[in-house]
Parts: sequence; C-alpha cells; structure tokens
Amino acid sequence: MTQPPAAPTLPAPAAPPTRDESVRGRSITDFLTDGSLAALCTELARLTGVHIELRDNAGRRIVRRVADNGQPGWEFLPLNAVKGSPSTAASIPLVLAESDGRPIGEIAVADGQPHLSGDARERLESVLRLLAGTAGELCQHEVELRHRVKEVAALSRMSSLLVRAAGPDRVLEVALESALEVLGLDAGAVYLLKEDADGVTSDNEADLVVKANRNLSRKWIDFPRPLSKDRLFDKLAMSGQIVVSEDLSNDDRISLAEEARAEGLGAAIHAGLVFKSRALGVMRLYARTPRTFDEADRRLLASLVQQASVALEQSRLLRFEQEEQRVQRQLQLASDVQRRMLPRSVPSIRSLDMAARYIPSFELGGDFYDFVDLSGHLGVAVGDVVGKGIAAALLMASVRASLRAHVQEVYDLDEVVSRVNVALCNDTRDNEFASLWYGVIDPVKLRLTYCSGGHEPPLVVRVPQHRAPTSADMDELSVGGMVVGVDPSQRYQRAVFDLRPRDVLVAYTDGMTDATNFTGEKFGKKRLRASVLKALSEKPNGTAAELVERILWDMRQFTGLAQRTDDKTLVVVRVLGDRS
Repeated sequence: MTQPPAAPTLPAPAAPPTRDESVRGRSITDFLTDGSLAALCTELARLTGVHIELRDNAGRRIVRRVADNGQPGWEFLPLNAVKGSPSTAASIPLVLAESDGRPIGEIAVADGQPHLSGDARERLESVLRLLAGTAGELCQHEVELRHRVKEVAALSRMSSLLVRAAGPDRVLEVALESALEVLGLDAGAVYLLKEDADGVTSDNEADLVVKANRNLSRKWIDFPRPLSKDRLFDKLAMSGQIVVSEDLSNDDRISLAEEARAEGLGAAIHAGLVFKSRALGVMRLYARTPRTFDEADRRLLASLVQQASVALEQSRLLRFEQEEQRVQRQLQLASDVQRRMLPRSVPSIRSLDMAARYIPSFELGGDFYDFVDLSGHLGVAVGDVVGKGIAAALLMASVRASLRAHVQEVYDLDEVVSRVNVALCNDTRDNEFASLWYGVIDPVKLRLTYCSGGHEPPLVVRVPQHRAPTSADMDELSVGGMVVGVDPSQRYQRAVFDLRPRDVLVAYTDGMTDATNFTGEKFGKKRLRASVLKALSEKPNGTAAELVERILWDMRQFTGLAQRTDDKTLVVVRVLGDRS
C-alpha cells in the first residue's frame, strides 16, 4: 500500500496576500475563514495516498493551521519553501461563476496512483472537480452576498437622505462617496444636465454642471473636451447603460488618453442618472490603475445611480413643493388683501336694500363689485377683468382704484367711465382690458343713472304687488360703450332709468351665465332671468340677500360639481316699498 506523503516542514507563517499582491482579480484567499478547504485536501491525500494541496491564484500553497488559542485558520507558503514537494500532474482550477475564466486558485494533484481500485485516479480527479465546482459556487455566493451587503448599506444611506429631505447637492455627494467606497475606486465626479438641456446637446460638455467631485483636479474637471470620442460614454450612460473602460490608455474610444495618464487614471466606469426615461446627469468613476469590472460591479453601480436618481428627483420635488407652499402663502395673503378691497358692509340707505356675493375660481380673481356712499346717493359698480389669477387681480385693483379716485370729484357718469378707460389704456397692454358697469341711485327721486363699459347688461325687474312678475316686467340696462382699456378715444353714453318701489336691480358678471354643467351646457342668460323671476314669484318680498342666495342656488343646482372656470359676481339692489 502506498503511504501518503509525509507532511513537509514549513517555515514561519506569512501574511495573506493583499489584492495588489495577487494576480489581477480575486483569490481563493479572499474567501477562506478556518482553512476547512485546505484541510479537506489534506484529508483526501491521506485517504487516497496521492498528494493533494490547495493553492491560491499566485501559485502559493495554502495549509490549515491552529492558532495558540485553539481557533482554526490558514496560512500560505510559496512552493519553493517546501523541500521535496512532489510535481503536479493535474491542476483543477477554482473559478467563480461570474468571472471571465481567470481562476481564483487551484487544487493541485501530484503524480501517482491512489491505493484504491483501478479507475481510482479518474474518480479522484472527478471528485476533486466536483469539489472545485462546489467551492467556486460557495465563493460566488459569498461574492454576491458581499455585494448585496455593500449595496444595501449604500442604499440605506441614500434612503436616509430621503427621510431627512436632504438637498440635491448633499444627495449627490453621498451617492458619489458610496459608489467609490463599495466599488473600491479612487476618484469620481457627478455632473447634472443644465435645467434647459435636453440630454447631450453639445460637443464640449457645456450642457453639464459638476455637482460633486472626489480626488480629481480642477484642470480635469474643467477640461473642455470630453473623455470619449463624440461623447459616446455620456450618450450611452444617459440612455441607461453602464459604460466601462478597463484600460483608458488602450481604449480606442478614448480621446483624452494622455490627459488621463497625466491625471493618474487607469480605468473608468460611467452610469447615467435617469428618472423615468428622463436624463438628469452622469456619474463618472475612476480607478488609478487598469481594472476589471465584473457583472456584480455593474449591478451595484446601477442600483446606486437608480437610487440616487430617485433621491435627486425627490429632493427636487421637495424643493418645488416648498416653493409652491411659499407661493401659496403669498397668494393667500394677496387673496386676503383682495377680499378686503370688496365692501365689508353696505351703506345704510333707508329706501334701498342691497346684497352681493363674489365667488373666485382661483385664490385670486378678476371680478369686483363696489358700493359707494355719495353723500346720500348710492354708487353701484360691477366689473370683470380679462383673465384670471395674479395678473387679473392686479388689473382689477387698478380699475377699482381708478374708479374710486374719479367718482368723488366727477359728476357725470360717462366722464367717470371715460377717465377710467384712459387710465387703463395708459397702464396696460393691448390684450389687457375690463368690462365695467357703474350706476348711481338717487334714493329720494328713485332715479338710476348709469353707464356701461362693455359689461353684461344688468336686469331691472318691476315686481307687481298683486301678481308674479313675468319677462315683460324685466328691462336690461345696456347703454354705454365698449370695454375699458382698449381705445383711449372711446366715448361713452349715460342713461337714466326711473325706479319704483319694489323694483329689483340684478347686476352680474359673465361667470354666472358662462357656468357649465358636466355636459358643457351653459347656465346662460335665459336660465338666469328665469331664476330671478322664479325667486321673486315664490318670495315677492324677499330681501336682497335672500334673492342672491336663491339665484346662486339655482346655478349650483345646474352646474353640480363641475369645475369652476370663471369668477362669479352677483349684486342685487331692491327698492323698498309697501310690503303688504
């Protein structure tokens, strides 16, 4: 029986190799813990009588050793450190599943026949190949686990930024630091596309702004020419690909090979920051020496840039939300100011009852109404500025201020409207104008003098005492001219209408008649007139406030929950009289 080889005499233990000391790539020594694999090879040698040993990818023998504290471990020895080591007849490589075929180590089998059956040699090598495959799979799982741990740690760090609502610059700094750390790289930078850039649009990177930088010189960062020809790397990265150059000095796609050597860069991996197919920027990472990037590296970087893109977009959305909240606060303040411009109360005039409602479609609107006490007479104004929102609100304030400024010193209503028109023409553009109706009621003579500047004609309903009013009892007040703010030479006319006790004046803006239901049908003048007559028929002696609410109720019943598209203003003035 052939005896197994005697254990060789070993010199003092040496330290395990570092990554730089080993052959390019991973080594089996990256995965050893207690030396079990080396011990298994030794036991197989004793069983079979054939010398079997474990070697790393630099050709060094790996043996199991037990430390002084009794804990098992391992150490390695160069082959020439063991005298009389048998020659190797077979070498079974240990290979990772994801690698390019480079072994991480080997199981070496010496010459000689095992002291077993005739085909024992073949069966032994078959067993060792299975062992090598199993070891490779376990090492592969270990690699993937390590990558996952790194990936989870990096993504957890990125997620914490989302929780803290960190700004975009901090998000990108952490993303860059995490990518360099988990991939074991030396330098990098993150660039964002400018706000007005739609992808890669220039030949000299003028569409990019650097947001984070680690271990790269300002000269390299500011260099006007791109690293790759025709900016191929940026285009591919921003299309969602991971772009790799394992050796910048020998890559035909590189246009800055000399500059990269001067900067001390040997390899590069680029990934785009992309959110929902929209390119945001690019992350560029570098190694100081040529390097291989395996599939796990690519997956890890893809996960990082994806999370960074989400975090970046989230931080932008938070910034926009904060800006929107600030604008909303300003709009709310402006809305409060605008509402204070409307009459807080109506003048107290014994023979008149008045009420009004203003319903803006947005926080700010372009409608307005006003009641003006003119030494016992009542001025009534209703206006509608073109447009909506802030611009309409500012224009509305200008029209109201101009009207208020003139009504106290100008007696003729047509002259008042004419001056408002000239002032608005001087201060606005051609597409900025307003409709305006202004009337003055003498409560003693019950005489209404009015002038319209292109506004919807108000209605006057004569309410008989002993029957319900009909359309024959309704008049429109349309005398005046065109809208104000268009033609400074426009001349306006005024008219007089004699009121009677129980008469009702209804003034409104076109938001009332233009209100639509879900089918797009308008409320219209016909329904508005019918609503007024119905309200006065059911409650002939109703107050002005009751009439306002009833008319608005009819309109809401018609429109339902359809979206409001225009401001709505309704003013009712009732001449008091015999209510018996």
